[in-house]
Amino acid sequence: MVGSISSIGAVGSLLGVLLYQNAFENHPFRGVLFWTQLLYGASGLVDLILVSRVNLKFGIPDYVVVVSDAAFSHMIGRLKWMPLLVLSSKLCPSGIEGTFFALLMSIDHIGMLTASWDGGLSLHAFNVTRTQFDNLWIVILIRSILRILPVCILFLIPSTSSDPNASILPTEMLKSKKGDDMLENRNMEMAPLVSSVDQHLVDT
Repeated sequence: MVGSISSIGAVGSLLGVLLYQNAFENHPFRGVLFWTQLLYGASGLVDLILVSRVNLKFGIPDYVVVVSDAAFSHMIGRLKWMPLLVLSSKLCPSGIEGTFFALLMSIDHIGMLTASWDGGLSLHAFNVTRTQFDNLWIVILIRSILRILPVCILFLIPSTSSDPNASILPTEMLKSKKGDDMLENRNMEMAPLVSSVDQHLVDT
């Protein structure tokens, strides 16, 4: 059951990537991030259906609700992540792509680890255990509200990113000056070697 939920979640992530590529690729970053963040917060409220057992009143099994929530949450999460990757690629100067991507992944993993710790502390604070679920709906509500809070810092996204196809960095920063210098130095180092080899061939 857990494996099937993870598999369907992965399918949801793939659908999120395809949806962004085919429908939202040319939309402004701020608009896409705004609506996906709101949907991401709303997706957290689906857990309230399980906690309140409303689904059983309509004859919907828990498995169907959990699988649907996994697919929808993963799709929205991937749809929310894609504009950030595209924007990061536009803000990354040439020559440090690997370092920039590693930094981005490190920040993402630190955020997920911190969120897990905060979630555990919240469950402990509201006395939610393996057998006690009376206050679980409060924790779910707090989580959903916190998911919406990043909307308040969307102003940090560069205003020039209203056109996703436009370049953000100056033209001179997009050129690989370091690579050109290394190539020039390499040619200078190889010049005496080539000359000496040619001279040796002439002598023989």
